[in-house]
Amino acid sequence: MSGAAYRVSAAAGRARGRDEGPVQETGEVMGSRRVGPYTLLDVVAPHVAVRVLPGQFVSVAVDGPETLLRRPFSVSGISGAPAGGGIEIVFETLGPGTVWLAGRDRHDAVDVVGPLGRPFTAPPEPAPCLLVGGGYGAAPLVLLGRTLRERGLRVDFLLGAATQSRLLGVMDAKRIAGTTTVTTEDGSAGRAGIVTDAMEDVLDANGSGAVYACGPMPMLAAVSEVAAGRGVPVQVAVEESMACGVGVCWSCVVPYRRDDGVANVRACLDGPVLDGARVDWPTLRTWWAGGAQSPELTP
Repeated sequence: MSGAAYRVSAAAGRARGRDEGPVQETGEVMGSRRVGPYTLLDVVAPHVAVRVLPGQFVSVAVDGPETLLRRPFSVSGISGAPAGGGIEIVFETLGPGTVWLAGRDRHDAVDVVGPLGRPFTAPPEPAPCLLVGGGYGAAPLVLLGRTLRERGLRVDFLLGAATQSRLLGVMDAKRIAGTTTVTTEDGSAGRAGIVTDAMEDVLDANGSGAVYACGPMPMLAAVSEVAAGRGVPVQVAVEESMACGVGVCWSCVVPYRRDDGVANVRACLDGPVLDGARVDWPTLRTWWAGGAQSPELTP
């Protein structure tokens, strides 16, 4: 997704290309802040912001050594920033690309493509919604929670992490949700354990009729299995490594049960939001056991 046909400029104030779908935009950094091990970056990108739906992501060009590929990031918030609209992305500085991005100063330019991927969808019938996040997987759920509340739906949050410092979005969740339940593996905040240790209690207490989740893939597998076992629809935003972000390279495949059998779908194009009950988690577990996220495939 590159080239003049899709490029827009925040300075120009208008899109030169399609009126809908993803665009490439030169955004302007308006600020960043640290929350524990995470960086929250605010970028003025009005032509991207106006298109974003909860669960979609953006692909950001980064500079420095070993940074040929763009980096994908979930959109955690949309604001009425200067120049018409801004997006917030959350990330942990784990390699040269994210280190470079975390070092951007106010008014620096960043090249953004988005929104990409399929978003979360509201339940077909009005129902209380349980949003389950692991670590900074909570990022897209904050935006989703606000959207569901605007539609008049009850929202409850279940947020977990290894330790208190790695929790994200707890205060935002409390502002949005009817209830917010926190778990940490070391017991440093909330209930000791993992999110699925508390999930059935939360489902029972709130009568949740839909589950949405984002976080590490093993967590998504466990959440999906609990929800499916109770007959509750579950949507998950999967976390697979994405090399291109637009469905060309087939590096982010997920085995997925369709009516005619299991097919390998691309997380960046067919997802990242998928029906958790249809993801073939047993096959994914065999891939993880073999030390890989996905097999080598040709399209």
